[in-house]
Amino acid sequence: MALENFRTDPGAADPLYVQLAAKLRSLIAGGDIDVGGALPSERLLSEQTGTSRVTIRKAIEQLVEEGLLTRRHGSGTYVAAPIKPPAGRLTGFTADARGRGVNASSVWIVKTTSSPASDEAEILQLGRSDAVARLGRVRLADDEPLAIEHAVVPMRMLPPLGEIGDSLYAALDRTHSRPERGIQKLRAAKATPIEAGLLSIPQDSSVLRIERTSFLADGTPVELTRSAYRGDRYEFVHDLTVEPAL
Repeated sequence: MALENFRTDPGAADPLYVQLAAKLRSLIAGGDIDVGGALPSERLLSEQTGTSRVTIRKAIEQLVEEGLLTRRHGSGTYVAAPIKPPAGRLTGFTADARGRGVNASSVWIVKTTSSPASDEAEILQLGRSDAVARLGRVRLADDEPLAIEHAVVPMRMLPPLGEIGDSLYAALDRTHSRPERGIQKLRAAKATPIEAGLLSIPQDSSVLRIERTSFLADGTPVELTRSAYRGDRYEFVHDLTVEPAL
């Protein structure tokens, strides 16, 4: 890493850790530190830059908050790769994470049954007396919190709540109710204080709010899921084509 010649300017307006964070940010943007690559230890960075380990730690914390770096417990600090879910494919969080070679897990917020709210009943084509499962959880990849999901699913399409694990779609598979198509809406927003705490991001950080409705092949609605994904970690990419000129 090209930090041996780095020198902070004690007379500059920016604190030393901000100067060091700017240098690290520049190295990441320039490809001098590979995406997914590990940073040297705090001790080595301190020796290379001539700054204290407190300065190193504060610079790294700033870049972690920006989403450029990610910490792995017991392993170290790495350059974060933007997550690009496959465009045009209906996949769950668990399958997407496994496809990227990482371990998916969940921290449950709520797992219960109730009647649907009026908007949920309309979207899922249910009566107000029909039972739905409410499945709220924080989704993690390699123990890093990335999203908060709140799914509403008709109970008739699910196994008993106690048998639902990390993958909702795997549970739907068991009752032959796995969806085959879906409609997804995305918009940018600010994280609420509760969302920021659950996702371990600063307050007012950007999140992507995603509303997904999925259907069986015959058009029967299966799920209504509203999620907040970390805006610093996700990129949604779509191929575009040009329509023939008229």
